[in-house]
Amino acid sequence: MSDQSLFRISIAQWSLHRMHFADELDPLDFPTFTNEEFGLEGVEYVNIFFKDKATDFVWLDDLKSGAADAGVESLIIMVDREGDLGHPSDEVRRIAVENHYQWVDAAKFLGCHSIRVNAKSEGSYEDQQKLAADGLRQLTQYASTKNINVLVENHGGLSSNGQWLSGVMKLVDHPRCGTLPDFGNFCLDWDRRDDPDMWYDKYQGVEELMPYAKAVSAKSNEFDAEGKETNIDYERMMKIVRDANYRGWVGVEYEGEDPDEVEGVKKTMRLLERVRESLS
Repeated sequence: MSDQSLFRISIAQWSLHRMHFADELDPLDFPTFTNEEFGLEGVEYVNIFFKDKATDFVWLDDLKSGAADAGVESLIIMVDREGDLGHPSDEVRRIAVENHYQWVDAAKFLGCHSIRVNAKSEGSYEDQQKLAADGLRQLTQYASTKNINVLVENHGGLSSNGQWLSGVMKLVDHPRCGTLPDFGNFCLDWDRRDDPDMWYDKYQGVEELMPYAKAVSAKSNEFDAEGKETNIDYERMMKIVRDANYRGWVGVEYEGEDPDEVEGVKKTMRLLERVRESLS
């Protein structure tokens, strides 16, 4: 038996995005499917799969009940498409902050510990840090009244620069604001993803973000014949996570096309289990 004291394995709903978009998996069934198919006990929701349900507490109660019946813990809601928290306009930034309130409330209702947001902004390096920190601070002040954390993922642009995002965390300076390091999202410009210069060093980035981490995203895309991720050294990455004294959940986020989503999740789980065994 692997030593789960190092970390427990959860799943990001995005791992099954093709099934959701094809209506092969109802969002209400995600927790039950997670437990029955993978034997996992933690889920990280993605708001775009139930975008109009943030204030529908009848629907949310069905989701909450389904998770409880399946013995699955609701951990995070990953929030996208609610506006730029670092927008240069004070008014637009304020609206973006308030757009996220409903997801804080939904996370509270579901029993999650956090919402995951983005830190998109415009302007110079320093200006974007200040603007993103301002929006995050405003949102975190609201979330803290609900005992919910606000986590920022490296998700493109300057947020994929570990030094920049760790600097934002220092500016926010709030115990309820942290990071969700993703092993694979260190592209500074997705439109130029084929340019090696557009990629921040993933190991350095995770190391810079781990001091503020309240969740971790184990990205995977491709596997070799031995079951190792072809682009990410999982043992090296998880040593960084362990050495930061992180002992929380690590969420599987499979994005590959071959194998299919279910098998890709299982391969990522097995890889994490092997690494956990070796690090224990």
